[in-house]
Amino acid sequence: MLFDYEALTTPELRSLSALNDSKQHTPEGREELYPRVLRCAARVVVVSRCVRGIDARGLHKTNLAALRDAMRAVTRGVAGEVLCLVDGFSVGKFERPQRAIVDGDATSAAIAAASIVAKVTRDRYMHHADAEHPGWSFADHVGYSTPSHREAILDKGVSPLHRMSFQSLAYQQLVL
Repeated sequence: MLFDYEALTTPELRSLSALNDSKQHTPEGREELYPRVLRCAARVVVVSRCVRGIDARGLHKTNLAALRDAMRAVTRGVAGEVLCLVDGFSVGKFERPQRAIVDGDATSAAIAAASIVAKVTRDRYMHHADAEHPGWSFADHVGYSTPSHREAILDKGVSPLHRMSFQSLAYQQLVL
């Protein structure tokens, strides 16, 4: 997500005043902030990775590669100095300067805004996945391991959306 802070008006800045770590907002609160963030952002890029790719490379490596791809895409064609803020850790070698901020989604408006976009996008995907793959209650747990989700895995097995490299307690009780 790219913000041109000098171009933001006072009303736009006020509309973002509720930004915080996306986990601190209700789903309804995130949905309310989502269009405000999109209106204020100069550029937004969402990158996703498939389950099998995550299983093949590992979650951490896949996350770093996806973050690098997002940073590269959001800064493409932008002249001048752009500082990329990253939540928690550096992505490693990158062509633009970056700053890793621990708990960045709670201390940086830009990271909090990106967190809102990411969480709303993922939640919407999980609601769609619920319709495509009934029985796992994806719309209810939106990707988090909950007791009912683990019970569904024990009852139905894993869906095409489940990462086989994620070893949950429910997975350990299945023959995979």
